[in-house]
Amino acid sequence: MKKITIGIVGFGTVGTGVIKILRNNKALIENRLGTPIEIKKIVDLDIKSDRGVRLRKGLLSKNVKDIINDPSIDLIVELIGGVQAARSILLDAIKQGKHIVTANKALLASHGLELLNAAHKGGVDIGFEGSVAGGIPIIGALKEGLTGNRISCILGILNGTANYILSKMTDEGGKFSAILQEAKKQGYAESDPTLDVEGLDTTHKLSILRSIAYGTVNSFEDIYTEGISHIEPIDIEFARELGYRIKLLAIAREIDSQVEARVHPTLIPHDHLLSKVDGTYNAIFIDGNAVGPSMFYGKGAGMMPAASAVVSDIIDISRNIISGISQRIPLFSYQKDHLKKIAIKNIQEVETRYYLRFTVFDRPGVLSKISGILGKHKISIHSVIQKGRRTKGTVSIFLLTHQAREASIRKALHEIDRLSVAQEKTMLIRIEDQI
Repeated sequence: MKKITIGIVGFGTVGTGVIKILRNNKALIENRLGTPIEIKKIVDLDIKSDRGVRLRKGLLSKNVKDIINDPSIDLIVELIGGVQAARSILLDAIKQGKHIVTANKALLASHGLELLNAAHKGGVDIGFEGSVAGGIPIIGALKEGLTGNRISCILGILNGTANYILSKMTDEGGKFSAILQEAKKQGYAESDPTLDVEGLDTTHKLSILRSIAYGTVNSFEDIYTEGISHIEPIDIEFARELGYRIKLLAIAREIDSQVEARVHPTLIPHDHLLSKVDGTYNAIFIDGNAVGPSMFYGKGAGMMPAASAVVSDIIDISRNIISGISQRIPLFSYQKDHLKKIAIKNIQEVETRYYLRFTVFDRPGVLSKISGILGKHKISIHSVIQKGRRTKGTVSIFLLTHQAREASIRKALHEIDRLSVAQEKTMLIRIEDQI
């Protein structure tokens, strides 16, 4: 039986992990696959730095064409990140009839349909388990294990950096900015952490999960996205007093003929499993109409967890190559002709509960003014607590609403924030407690 020959583009952290797994578990993988996997070529701009793995002479190259144009290479693994260069490499590889594996969530979120069409035309497979939640096999679970279910909702903690920061703020106190600097020193945050802390990385991942769960081909840009940089210790503290923890949550739901998709800080009940996911760990809660609620938990990033997901794709596609088949499982689970654009519920139309923090002058009648404006916009108050003065003459009022429409909340807050007694813009955090 022929060996499977692969080329790797990108010899960074994950690429190094892939090589380690393929070497350390060589006998195990060969026993499960029935044939060896050979790394024919590794391409990277930096072929001098020591990655802690010994390579045979001639294995490294700076020229990606050494992989794309090599007819003996069956499969290309793309691990360079970014969008345009990776897109070009993968499209060229597909034209050459090569199967591909990628962990590139930004690329899949922005050009997934283009890659799907190219792969379908070229008769090749695409594996992308490593694009969402690192070592957690959530893509495979949705595409295979849960494929007989109608998925009513997906709730996910999908970014380890954001979860680490919020966990530290909850458990140890401290401000966002200080803990972010600590996360950078610990290697849990990039030098530019914008994608992580402002929610875009989570949005890319939710876009992929949404496509598989609901057969959508909508752009990731239609997902409402809000980060965590504005969260303050006082909100963490008060959420805990109320029996909640704050998490950066990815939310997707099927509601009638629409799909709701949003990413933002969220109050989750302290007794829900998702609230107990701390540090750099990821978790995805899925509710299927047959299986019921399921929880997937594990390391969402790091050399070996991410490499584990990539290697699983390499093995899966290799099995197809050995069997002489491809596209046994559609890229986004649905058959190509059944993928479609589905109406995405506008954030203004979303209905949920809200945590509101007002910072106002300590004067008689302030709460009455606030509640009057909320009532005018048909927003019902669940509970309200006024804390002591934070600074001289200023108090914080914490308020939880019943179910309300986002558009109504925004109109009310716009009016409240213009009151002469308002000291700061109102803090709004959405609540998910019917999970």
